[in-house]
Amino acid sequence: MPRWQNELKEWAKALLLAIVLALVLRIFVIDNYIVDGDSMLPTLHDQDRVLVYKLGQKLGQSPQRGDIIVFKYTREPWRDFVKRVVGIAGDQVEIKDGKLYINNKVQSEPYLSGVTLGNYGPVTVPEGTVFVLGDNRNLSMDSRDASVGMVPYGNIRGKAILVYWPLHMMRVISR
Repeated sequence: MPRWQNELKEWAKALLLAIVLALVLRIFVIDNYIVDGDSMLPTLHDQDRVLVYKLGQKLGQSPQRGDIIVFKYTREPWRDFVKRVVGIAGDQVEIKDGKLYINNKVQSEPYLSGVTLGNYGPVTVPEGTVFVLGDNRNLSMDSRDASVGMVPYGNIRGKAILVYWPLHMMRVISR
């Protein structure tokens, strides 16, 4: 076999391996998501592109308070939402006088865009679900809305970990 054919064969193998690895990573480990709307301001902006870590969910890791997750909206399964987990199984969640209470303790929420209008709850988060809110509470369709409600673990696509676009806004997403 001529040298150029061996070289071509090696390049084809390397390219095929790269494609297979990229697909495995995309299917099982990490995905991307485009933020649609202003419900997570100021943490995430409309059209931000974020990386979503999926492997933790597949390995049975439970979401924690403060995690920003991407989940399937059950009324429109082709549509995903991005929100912050504020309540986990067994928590009592209440909003009163503009403040979030978890288990009757007011929460410090420095990431909020403003004062939360209206009251909600108290409700208890059932096993296997989380209670989510947008950081821009007054413009957010979240667990307070009956069409969203408590988010079952099975609907969670993953945890948002990094804003990668626009480049000048690249950052790790923290609680």
